[in-house]
Amino acid sequence: MSGRAPIWEGLAREEHEYQYNPQRSVPNFAEAQAYRASFNASAVQKFRRHVDVAYGAGALHKVDIYPGAGEGPRPVHVFFHGGYWRAQDKQNFAYLAGELVPRGITSVIANYDLCPAVTLDQTVASALAGLAWTGRSIAAYGGDPSRITLSGHSAGAHLGAACLATDWTAHGLPADLVKGAVLISGIYDPAPARLTTVDAEIRLTPEIIARQNYEHHPPRTHCPVWVIAGADEPWHWIDQSYRYTHHLHRHGLAPGVVVSPGYHHFNIMNQYAASDSDVMRCVLSLPR
Repeated sequence: MSGRAPIWEGLAREEHEYQYNPQRSVPNFAEAQAYRASFNASAVQKFRRHVDVAYGAGALHKVDIYPGAGEGPRPVHVFFHGGYWRAQDKQNFAYLAGELVPRGITSVIANYDLCPAVTLDQTVASALAGLAWTGRSIAAYGGDPSRITLSGHSAGAHLGAACLATDWTAHGLPADLVKGAVLISGIYDPAPARLTTVDAEIRLTPEIIARQNYEHHPPRTHCPVWVIAGADEPWHWIDQSYRYTHHLHRHGLAPGVVVSPGYHHFNIMNQYAASDSDVMRCVLSLPR
């Protein structure tokens, strides 16, 4: 923030909750997931898949893999779900395979450790472990580990930013493990979440915030990045995407930024089911 006070400083409690707790700004948020239920069921029935493949010892250290259509090693797309680091499950995101698998893109939908059972540090560490496992092991499922891209929504976008800021060579993997990313409706600095009611489950501390603030940590991967927000999200939430985009630009990346008209924090995920949507255009534009 370059010494300037954060934009959320001085907000009234209810206004802060509205700006930084997406469920408060979209009271009917559950309707978006209900709308996608049929797409989800269709993907589960239609596509070959490997369910609950373990990438670690934890109960949530698992991925579902939907092999891309076609022969030979296929490009790989990893997805991290949202839920403010304390909710949701990969089983609700099978529908992402609907537009990817027929195009020959192997889809890896990841679970990760959730608060309050763990701290945000451990949540991030588990997501990084899931991506590292993908890099080491996806070839056994027909994926090409040299062609991995990722996307994430909300807290999952934060996890995607963590992936971009990781030195993968320290994990015995290529520095350019991630070939491109789409980050949707993300929160990249956890600090404002500490002043919401959600913090009762996240339990942030100043030290955790500093370690997990990806508006400060430089990216280690120089690859195409798209940063997307819904135009109907609160303006403070949208501002996070612009701040993170500026951060990437300051460190030599040329990210694209999209504010998608007519979408809020939850129904923006419907765009994964439409090939002509902003989200899918960005995902399909990534190197493969």
